[in-house]
Amino acid sequence: KPRYLNYLFFHFYTKIKIEVVIDDKLLKKVIDTIQKTANTGKIGDGKIFVSNIEEAIRIRTGEKGNNAI
Repeated sequence: KPRYLNYLFFHFYTKIKIEVVIDDKLLKKVIDTIQKTANTGKIGDGKIFVSNIEEAIRIRTGEKGNNAI
C-alpha cells in the first residue's frame, strides 16, 4: 500500500528471490533468458548475482557435483 511520510510518496513493491544452481555451460543462456523475460524497463526489474558453488550434494542419494544438480 502507498504510504506518505513528510509529504513524500512511497510505494512498496512485492519482491521475490529466485536462486538457481546450474552447470557453468548454461550460465550465459540462463542469464540472457532471465534478462529478456524479467525486463519491464521499470525500477525493480531486479538484479542477477553470479557466484561459485563449491560443492553440491544430494542428501537422499549422496550424489555429488553435477549429478546432484
